[in-house]
Amino acid sequence: MSDLEPPMSRKLLLLATITLSALGGLSNPPAFAQGHMGTPQEQSACSRDASRLCRKDLGNDGAVQGCLQANRAKLSRSCSKVFESHGM
Repeated sequence: MSDLEPPMSRKLLLLATITLSALGGLSNPPAFAQGHMGTPQEQSACSRDASRLCRKDLGNDGAVQGCLQANRAKLSRSCSKVFESHGM
């Protein structure tokens, strides 16, 4: 950035960078406590779908996430909202 750009542009760029970093990218949500992906609320919203659709992948959060994404049309409303909230 040049010194001629308004300070607001720098603030917006910094905010966008922090936001994207906090989200951890679209394909890799951040890891949380207990080594699981997603917040406890997100895990709860998708736990039944994971058990029903992705039983063979349980214990591997990345594989469960991929399985749930592959079965988007079959997800419960609450689990679908979790993926939508992450832009997936």
